[in-house]
Amino acid sequence: MRQTKVAQRYAKALFDLALETGKVEEVKNDLDTISNVNHSELNIFFVSPVITGDKKSSVFDAIFANHIQPLTASFFKLVFSKGRSVAIKEILDAFLEMYRIHKGIQIVELTTAVSMSDSMKAELIKILQENVMLKNKTIELKEHVDASILGGLVVQVEDKLFDASIRHDLQHIKKQFIKNMYVKQII
Repeated sequence: MRQTKVAQRYAKALFDLALETGKVEEVKNDLDTISNVNHSELNIFFVSPVITGDKKSSVFDAIFANHIQPLTASFFKLVFSKGRSVAIKEILDAFLEMYRIHKGIQIVELTTAVSMSDSMKAELIKILQENVMLKNKTIELKEHVDASILGGLVVQVEDKLFDASIRHDLQHIKKQFIKNMYVKQII
């Protein structure tokens, strides 16, 4: 829990600074570049409490100096010097969430039994944008394929779930038969 609070503070500081300097997009691209380097030994190196902040900072510079803005590089020097490198992943995630809120981007989780075509996705996005909750938002679809839903789709926006899957319908029918709802109505 504590890492989350630390990450929120650091991410907010970076986001506010990027906003002030007009470099939100550049910093977001830098953080995407850093996130895309998914090397397990490097990740272990950066979160290790044994390795000093100076050493982490010099390795970070050697890897990323030519690929990121000076603002982002100096921010990470601060993170390393303050011993907060354990929270790097949480800082990246918190910044991305702030970026999405700032840009009006809404993540929609979509689960289907088979992969959807691009035209079907575009049609779904068009339908979703008519929803009051998603009006004036840019929708970012995160598609999952789960054959166990049998057909239809499941859409999740934050904590709201719309389940139009065949599995859901079959479970509903099963509950109705177990309760014997129709027999009671006949008698």
